[in-house]
Formats: sequence, structure tokens, C-alpha cells
Amino acid sequence: MTKSQNTRTARNTADVVVLGAGPAGLLLANLLHREGIDCAVLERATPIHIRTRARAGFLAANTVRILDRHGLSGNLHRNGRLHGSCEFRTDDGHFRLDYAGLGLREQHTVYPQQDLVGDLLDQYLDAGGRIHFETEALAVHGIDGPRPTVTVRAPHRGGTRSGSDGTDGTAEWTARYVAGCDGRYGASRRSLPPTARHHRRDHGVSWLGLIAEAPPSLDAVGYALHGRGFAGHMARTPQVTRYYLQCERGTRAGDLPEERIWDELDTRMRAAEHGPLHRGRILQRSVVDLESDVVEPLRHGSLLLAGDAAGLISPAAAKGANLAVLEAELLARALVDDLAHGDGRALERYSAEALERVWRAQEFSHWMVQLLHARPGPSDDESFFHESIRRARIASLRTSRSHQDWFAENYVGI
Repeated sequence: MTKSQNTRTARNTADVVVLGAGPAGLLLANLLHREGIDCAVLERATPIHIRTRARAGFLAANTVRILDRHGLSGNLHRNGRLHGSCEFRTDDGHFRLDYAGLGLREQHTVYPQQDLVGDLLDQYLDAGGRIHFETEALAVHGIDGPRPTVTVRAPHRGGTRSGSDGTDGTAEWTARYVAGCDGRYGASRRSLPPTARHHRRDHGVSWLGLIAEAPPSLDAVGYALHGRGFAGHMARTPQVTRYYLQCERGTRAGDLPEERIWDELDTRMRAAEHGPLHRGRILQRSVVDLESDVVEPLRHGSLLLAGDAAGLISPAAAKGANLAVLEAELLARALVDDLAHGDGRALERYSAEALERVWRAQEFSHWMVQLLHARPGPSDDESFFHESIRRARIASLRTSRSHQDWFAENYVGI
């Protein structure tokens, strides 16, 4: 059996059923499996899809420490690159912050999220972990009882769908706990009780996200504040760069031709002043509406949430994958205490401890959204007020060492 094949078992049961094979789900499964906790991961996508799905690429220092602590960071240290600088370009000039020397003196490790997912998947499979691909969770039932169940749509077999009884194309998994790591639109969120509280904020900003087959054009994260909208530059590898281009709400990913995209990036990044951008083929594009949401609490009986299922955060501060790793470690410790040692106290604290970090990350992400984007108001006076506040924040960040230290601590911290 190859690594890309599903591990099959005759019994659809586990102590912990993990929904989703992203960073949260795979880290959680690795940590549970090595402690002897019987777990199974159910993932609706294929192995190839999760290994190639481009997402974030900036790992916080604490994320690296967690992976180091559990022996899961070998490839990251071999292939990742340390990064500690960002540059702001505005109408009032440009300045650079070497944040690795500010605040807590921490830096990011640039390592594409799909590579991290691939590493975690390989380690889990090499250790004999159970994972079922092309198995979509539809609903979680009985979360108030001792043995919740997960209804899944079984994978295609020979052109048809076969269920546990070979009839209706669905199957059921039984567990002691279900870990919902299946994102904002997964079965875990759909199965929450009415008592769950959903806190949502639409930031009113959209980005066209781009992956370009082009080397980085500067040795820093670039944040360009321009009258035509925000533009961002983030290195991924020596050959690939991530760009963001603020666009109107409702824009479709394919609306703009490549030449127009590069011209717009040149304008907003002020290439005439700071040097041309390295152009290349655009490999991927998508439109992201900047939104944030948080679910409270993160535990509902036997259903526990982590990663994007627990809360979505805007990409303005690169916190999503880092929160997922933090939450997965907290949840793994709590589940091991409960299932292996009969101590449920950490499980009772999980939601409060995780949410404290979530809201801190949300606060800084919201600050970044406000910093990077002009906000049209209902009147010219209100728009002017917002823009003046934004310019004052930038000026303070340029000149105040205490503000720079605060920025660095929160920019890398999680």
C-alpha cells in the first residue's frame, strides 16, 4: 500500500474521529496516535489535493517550537527560510521594519502550508495512522451522549458509491470524541447546537490572491498602501511569490488579464520608484473576501472544534495556520489526559484557553486590516477622518520604537 492510498479498516469506530486533514487535523492525529489513542482521520479531498492546495506560508516562532517539541519539523528546518523584515510603501514614502530584532526578537519561517500538510501526512502514515480520503462527513449526531456518530458519504468504488451496507452510499462512524477540523463549511459547524454563538465580521475588503512563477522582487514582505487600493508581496520560495491585489467586491478571479494584473501591481507597489517587479506566469488566482468569525464555545459535549472550524481569521496577519497548530496541540493534550488518564480537567479548559489566543490574534488582524485599507465612509468628512487616522498609525509605526516593538511582538506572536 502506498502513502497516497487510504488505510482501510473493517470497523468504523475510534476513540477520536478527526474531521479534516489540514494542519489542525493532521497535527492532532499525529499527537494522539503516538500516545496510543485510537484515532481516524476522515478527509473529503484526495491526497494529491491536500498536498498541492496552496495556502499560507508564514509560520510563527511558536508554531515552529510546537513542531520541534513533537519531532515534526525536520523538513521545515531543511527547506524553510527564516524571515524577519517587512516594508511599507505609502504616498508619504517607504520604510522597513526588521521585526526579527524588535519586540521579542522572533521571526517567521517561510514554509508553504501544503508542504507542512504533506510532512504531517507522511509522518502519520509512516506511524501506521488511519486516514480515509474521499470520505465526506455529512453530519455529527449525538454530541450530548457518550458515543457520538458521524454520517459520511463513502468514496466512489467502481463508479458507484458504496456505504457500510453497500446500499445508500453513506456510512456511520462511532467515536468517544469528534474533533471538528473541517473548516468553516464542514459538518462539524453544521452540527453545532442552537446554543453555539457565532461572532462574525465582514471587513468590507476583497483581495485577488495570486501565486506567480516569479522570484521575489524584494527581500521583505511588502505592504503597499495606494490610492487605487492595497497590494502585497510575500515570498514563498526562490522561484514563487505570493501577491495580493485589493479588488472590488464581486470581482471574479479570472476577470483581469495577466498583463493588467502586473501593471496594477507595478503601480501600487510603486515600481517606478523602487524598482520593477519580477514578472512570471500566474499559476493560481482566487478572490478572498476578508472576513473573520469565531465560534464560542469550542466544546459542545463530545464535539470539539479546532482550526478554521473554530474561527476564521482574515489573511492580513498570517495567523490562520498558526492558530490551527496551537489549538491542535492544546486539544491533543486535553484528549490524552481524558482518554489515557481519566482526567477531564484540561478538556474542560480547552475552549477558554484556545479562545484567549484566538481573540488576541483577531484583534491584531483587525488592526492590520484597518492599517492597510482605505475605508470609504458615508461622507467625505468620515472618509477623510479614517484616512488621517491610518496615516497617523503609519507615521507612529515608522518613528516610535515602542510601537515597533508592539508590532513585532503581535506580528509574529500567536
